[in-house]
Amino acid sequence: MNDERNQWLARPPQEELSKKLGLAAWILSAAVLLLVVVMQKVKLPLPEGWSTTFLPPLHAGINALAAVVLLVSVIFIKLGNVRLHRATMVFAMFLSVLFLLSYVAYHMTNDPTRYGGTGTMRTVYFLLLITHIVSAAVSLPFILFTFIAGWTNRFAAHRKLARWVFPLWLYVAVTGPVCYWMLKPYYL
Repeated sequence: MNDERNQWLARPPQEELSKKLGLAAWILSAAVLLLVVVMQKVKLPLPEGWSTTFLPPLHAGINALAAVVLLVSVIFIKLGNVRLHRATMVFAMFLSVLFLLSYVAYHMTNDPTRYGGTGTMRTVYFLLLITHIVSAAVSLPFILFTFIAGWTNRFAAHRKLARWVFPLWLYVAVTGPVCYWMLKPYYL
């Protein structure tokens, strides 16, 4: 496995591609932020008989699977298996895109569900929810930059970013399902 890792590390960085993808990452991050704001204001009617109420548990499952994939991906890179690390990171990115599209579809077609708990659990829920939302918003462009750095053979930048982006992304992937389970009794 060390030979495979060394072969990857010997690849020259693709600086021009990295710059182009970096610009795309900023544009995509801004578009996602705009979409999240719009989904709070716009509600789209669904055709008769259609419903997106099945999506929240799917969101929790996608996030939980993303957390597992992220952990497996770190194990692969620690073992020196770059090929499987890259494959699992592509899968984690796919899961994140799937989650985002599903999440937006749900929130553009349903009113928000309000947490009905009281006392300490209410405080815990809102603390988790707020830190989850802020972490998700802050991490998105940096997840993209970390992915781009690895994809374009800028390994020093990739490692530097991944040291703090990975735990942030993992936190988002874990707290999403926790927030869902805390909110689950209040879905209509």
